[in-house]
Amino acid sequence: MMYGLYNDYGGWGGGMMMVFWVLFIVLIIWLVSEIGGRNSQSDSKAFDILKERYAKGEISKEEFEAKKKDLS
Repeated sequence: MMYGLYNDYGGWGGGMMMVFWVLFIVLIIWLVSEIGGRNSQSDSKAFDILKERYAKGEISKEEFEAKKKDLS
């Protein structure tokens, strides 16, 4: 009796379940790439700020090299 309820995935059919799982996997991949992209962008921005501070003379070469090492 219970088998009848789940025989066709609740009325979705096999093809619709495949579409659901493909879309779900695509969503997960997109989320992971978005999170990873934000980290690399923030690292790049931090390095740009560091270079700008060095160019303005706000920090010494030693400070610049130490902070550059910390960022990488």
